[in-house]
Amino acid sequence: MASRWLPVLVWAGVIFALSSIPSLNSGLGTWDFVLRKCAHMTEYAILAVLLVRATGSYAWAFALAVAYAATDEVHQLFVRGRHGSAVDVAIDALGAVIGLAVVSRLRPWTTGR
Repeated sequence: MASRWLPVLVWAGVIFALSSIPSLNSGLGTWDFVLRKCAHMTEYAILAVLLVRATGSYAWAFALAVAYAATDEVHQLFVRGRHGSAVDVAIDALGAVIGLAVVSRLRPWTTGR
């Protein structure tokens, strides 16, 4: 059981570390914005896949990923140069949905744990 949760904790730590960086602006203008939002979706797609592996439930995986996204945005309120955004939580949730949709097509885990 612990081995299923270790990747979740490590990935959550990676997300936390990235959120602790004061500014991720690359100076690419609109492309910078698009790339950062794609990175948000990718981070949370991966988190959701790891969570469904750990929990065996797509619903729990989604709920936990969105909850973590919300706490991550609160964390960013305390990082100089960053801000929390409900829009980013929605983007993260979309990433989680995409990750869960992909994994359900590739490897549908049973939900009866």
